[in-house]
Amino acid sequence: MGAIVAAFWNTCAGLSHAVRTERAVRQETLVLLMAVPLAYLVGAGPWQRVALVASVLLVMAVELLNTCIEKLCDHVTPERHPTIKIVKDMGSAAVFCAICVAGLIWLAALAERLAWL
Repeated sequence: MGAIVAAFWNTCAGLSHAVRTERAVRQETLVLLMAVPLAYLVGAGPWQRVALVASVLLVMAVELLNTCIEKLCDHVTPERHPTIKIVKDMGSAAVFCAICVAGLIWLAALAERLAWL
């Protein structure tokens, strides 16, 4: 049980650091805070509401992983390097894909809610 508690506090410390130091994480945290109540208005049922919130959490998870990759790249070589740029760009592309997934889920839920389909 102690290991689980320690892991929880490590998670809190990592998330807190990311929110304090990364603008993108702050922005996505704000979106998450808005998405939770909006999901109850937009979602037609419990599964749809879960999907709406989960899609924003997915964006945050991918952003956190991208941030980790960028920090590690900067630690390995602080100078500009063409291969490191490609790695960072691919991480950014992963975030973009997650945002597209979230956008599609929210658009589908909105369309259903507004009876566009």
